[in-house]
Amino acid sequence: MSSRDPRLGAYMIGVVSMRYGVHPQTLRLYEREGLLTPSRTEGKTRLYSDEDLERLEFILNLTRDLGVNLAGVDVVLGMRDRLNHLQEELERLAHALEAAGLKDVPRPTSATGLVKLTPHGLRKR
Repeated sequence: MSSRDPRLGAYMIGVVSMRYGVHPQTLRLYEREGLLTPSRTEGKTRLYSDEDLERLEFILNLTRDLGVNLAGVDVVLGMRDRLNHLQEELERLAHALEAAGLKDVPRPTSATGLVKLTPHGLRKR
């Protein structure tokens, strides 16, 4: 596994557009809708990180493969972000309990019991 920070990366809009077969205006629309937030250079050039590309892949899976509209994508991304945050919090609490001397603390395995959230979409267990 790479120790590289997933927020790093410097992919310009043209490269991302070609790589994913998405028109640059679509990427700009996703940004206006708050679905993607690429960083910007001082000259205002959009730079997409590896984390942004993972999020884009998830968005494209929802829209292309599942037919979800942008309002639905916004809802799903919001739920996904909240579930990821809760998962991180559960893991932090489990570490704290272990550090306090409770060694046999069960580890959470999934944010839900029914589906696995992956960068490429939803997968049934």
